[in-house]
Amino acid sequence: MSDIHEVFHVSQLKKCLRVLEEQVPMEAMDLQTDLQYQERPIKILDMVTRQTRRTAVRFFWVQWSNHIEAEATRKREDDLKKEFPYLFEDQSESQG
Repeated sequence: MSDIHEVFHVSQLKKCLRVLEEQVPMEAMDLQTDLQYQERPIKILDMVTRQTRRTAVRFFWVQWSNHIEAEATRKREDDLKKEFPYLFEDQSESQG
């Protein structure tokens, strides 16, 4: 890969037509002064458990704000609980 040049010719570009369905309304986004926005998980779509030699690790498919379900990402349970504990409050109440 070190021999590959990182510049490409303009003929390799394709014209992009704007797709209105994929455009997020500006009113819906909470932009900060530095033009960044915070992604928040909307809901957990699915859960998968991966078994290692000593432990079981749970992964969740999470749908994020400003994204559709098809763009969901997989996150570890412990990372989600640390960053977004409110996602798991309903589960702890139903278990206790």
